[in-house]
Amino acid sequence: MSLLSLHMRQTSNKDENMAAIDTDHDMKPDRALVQLTADNDPRPLSQVFEDLASTATEPVTFAELEDAFTDRSFAALLTFFAILNLLPLPPGTGVVTGIPLVLVSVQMVMGRDSVWLPAFMLTKSISPDRFRLVSNKVVPWLQWLERFIRPRNWPFGRKQGDRWLGVFTTILGISVVLPMPLSNWLPALATAIIGIALCERDGRLMFGGLVLGVISISIVFGFAFIAASAVTYAASFWPF
Repeated sequence: MSLLSLHMRQTSNKDENMAAIDTDHDMKPDRALVQLTADNDPRPLSQVFEDLASTATEPVTFAELEDAFTDRSFAALLTFFAILNLLPLPPGTGVVTGIPLVLVSVQMVMGRDSVWLPAFMLTKSISPDRFRLVSNKVVPWLQWLERFIRPRNWPFGRKQGDRWLGVFTTILGISVVLPMPLSNWLPALATAIIGIALCERDGRLMFGGLVLGVISISIVFGFAFIAASAVTYAASFWPF
């Protein structure tokens, strides 16, 4: 075999190998693009709020919030609706803002893969200015908390944890809905902490949220018992 033929064969093999590598590269998705897809959003929750607030030029609907929170939709929406109940709102607003907490929590117990909200709720919106106001109040608190939280000591599998915590946050959501003075703030705070813990799979933060939740439920039911006793006592003097 001549040197020229050998050189041509080596060149042909090299071209075939390069073509195979290029084909294989085309078939494999870019790793960076995979990491930036919705199901692998690396941004912390505070960054999601910041990005939404900075790009909002029209009213932000609940449907857009659900899309923005991607695969963290249960935990993130739970946190968002809980935070709404921490803002200074008119008395009795908890009856309205607490209902989404119950809806999301019940679906966690059911083991749904995605959040379902009624059509009338998905179309509800928050004006850009008001959303930025909420974001400016919430983001610094989230950023401070995110410095300390990380995945650790998580005692559940994904679905198992969602279901058990969903049972607890359902009770907290009902406590928020109850039209009682000061009955919604502490349960809402406990729900927000549990939601953040669920986002990051932080078992220690979850434990703190559960403890706060038990305390808040005890206080709410204590108020309810006192109110019922007072009504019963007053009724005993009713002449009819």
